Amino acid sequence: MGHRRPHPPREAHPPGASTRAAGSTPKASPPRSPLTRPSRRSLLGAGLTAGIGAAGLGLAGCAPASAGRESIVVAIVSNPQMQDAISLIDHFTAQHPDIDVRFVSLPENEARAKITASVASGGGEFDVVMISNYETPLWAPNGWLTDLEPYIARTDGYAPEDFVPTIRDALTVDGSMYSVPFYGESAFLVYRQDLFEQAGLEMPQRPSWDQLREFASALHDPDNGMAGIALRGLAGWGENLAPMSTVINTYGGCWFDMDWAPRLDSEEVHEAVSMYVDTLRSYGQPGAATSGFGECLTQFSQGNAAMWFDASSMVSGVENPSSSTVVGKTAYALGPTERTEYAGWLYSWALAIPETSQKKDAAWEFIAWMTHPDYFDLVGNEVSWEALPPGSRLSTYEIPEYAELSQNYAEPTLDSMENATQENAMTVEVPYDGLQNVVIPEFQDLGTRVGQQFSAAIAGSKTVDEALAQSQTFASSVARTYGWEG
Repeated sequence: MGHRRPHPPREAHPPGASTRAAGSTPKASPPRSPLTRPSRRSLLGAGLTAGIGAAGLGLAGCAPASAGRESIVVAIVSNPQMQDAISLIDHFTAQHPDIDVRFVSLPENEARAKITASVASGGGEFDVVMISNYETPLWAPNGWLTDLEPYIARTDGYAPEDFVPTIRDALTVDGSMYSVPFYGESAFLVYRQDLFEQAGLEMPQRPSWDQLREFASALHDPDNGMAGIALRGLAGWGENLAPMSTVINTYGGCWFDMDWAPRLDSEEVHEAVSMYVDTLRSYGQPGAATSGFGECLTQFSQGNAAMWFDASSMVSGVENPSSSTVVGKTAYALGPTERTEYAGWLYSWALAIPETSQKKDAAWEFIAWMTHPDYFDLVGNEVSWEALPPGSRLSTYEIPEYAELSQNYAEPTLDSMENATQENAMTVEVPYDGLQNVVIPEFQDLGTRVGQQFSAAIAGSKTVDEALAQSQTFASSVARTYGWEG
């Protein structure tokens, strides 16, 4: 889908879809303030100026390039699927003996900060960066990213039409892809089917949060190391705010209304955040306030949680017999709702080439290798079929080995991704794109600050009222830049 001006870019609405929330009454929309393109100064000023010196990057991979060879630096998030790519890099270098690859692999929050600081400053440290459908529509219009369409067109067998349509649209700006998906995700629920059967409980395919709290209460057994549910609490606009924003949405809340008035002090947001915080404090995993995706994955895959609501990409870890103790004991349901039909998000970890890279051809060769249909066969044969990056290509679910393994979660994965729209997952009209985030440049800083407030409430060091009052103050500062007069 093309990037649209002057309004903030929309997050993967199907072509021709209305941006009006399902069931709402059409009305004349008030004027929206234009989205200001993020300046390098503004992004660097948002607390993201962590040192980028090569000595501090934690480079891993091949040795520096020898004469006649090019060395590229690839910045990625240290999630399991990316670690698999690092382990398989010898296959790439065997096919491309003239290219050396050095990886910068960092936890999600650190990776976001360093990649943003580098790209926004034009530093040129990285030739390939792992970004998402949040950064892509914001950065491409600034000329910070390389148009990948010419590279895609000349790559045999790349098949861009095979990408999941909503993901492909979310990474497309003015008709061109500026990043390509490594994996895609929405959000859903995994649960221990064996524990449910033992307790005489039955999970509906579309559970509500009230039902989940009842199940969590029945299965919570901390004396025996079993949490009723695992949920993210770690502060971060890409950590705890991912699931918490979807809860706000399904409870009828939003970040800003159509006048750009901040709404984090609304009754709906208070109800949603209070429920989430109480659920974690009452039935959640130990150390919930510092638990991100990785910690929740460990809790569930090691048999220490009865349920987990999170990214659908979890299946690569949950269903991997080499690292999970619950394989064969799980089942899946759609994300829990309250007042909407669906509750999830649409997200993709994708690969892009900063415009500052001097080695774009070599950078594309790496990206094409890591996102080509052939890569899935490589992962399946060399690592495991459970480890395939999910949610990026439709053909993934047609690979016989993976189709058999994914029969329990393929349908909820694709169903969640297809329906991850504001029409299905929100009750109100909003002037921004996003389900798990707000697609405006200021959200990295705003989301980090609000995520810290919510994490403090989960830890018990602040009340929900205090956390929301401070969050409303943060959001008010942003709202004024979009024309809200207060």
